[in-house]
Amino acid sequence: MTRTKGNIVLSDNRRARYNYFLLEHLQVGIALLGTEVKSARDGKIQLSDAYAVVKNGELWLMNVHIGPYGHGNRINHEPLRPRKLLAKRNEINRLYGKTQEKGLTLIPTRIYLERGRVKCDLALAKAKKLYDKREKMLRRDAELEAKEAIRGQ
Repeated sequence: MTRTKGNIVLSDNRRARYNYFLLEHLQVGIALLGTEVKSARDGKIQLSDAYAVVKNGELWLMNVHIGPYGHGNRINHEPLRPRKLLAKRNEINRLYGKTQEKGLTLIPTRIYLERGRVKCDLALAKAKKLYDKREKMLRRDAELEAKEAIRGQ
């Protein structure tokens, strides 16, 4: 867990920055059970294949794995259940309209604690093509070589 601007980051989806162009960001709340919150505070969250969808006018977070709480006994939660995201109606409608466009999807980029509440940073994303990834890697390598050449002189 790391701290950013007073928030404690519980999980970060770094692969999303590599695989997608992140166009817009939105902070939303997550409706969690008690054992899920305790497990999240322990850092047992995985966002690797997670995405969000709009179903029946509600925003849902899918494929987020929150591991079972160690002291949860028989009332523990299901690790991969769909979780409801809390956002305003006009934001949900706007996101629904944008996701109907070709190639846009909703990806959670990080889950964090803000004033004791579990929040999710949701990004409207467009998938990168293979040549986009290669171009970025070449640009990064060229910048590193330039820095080394300057440092070497």
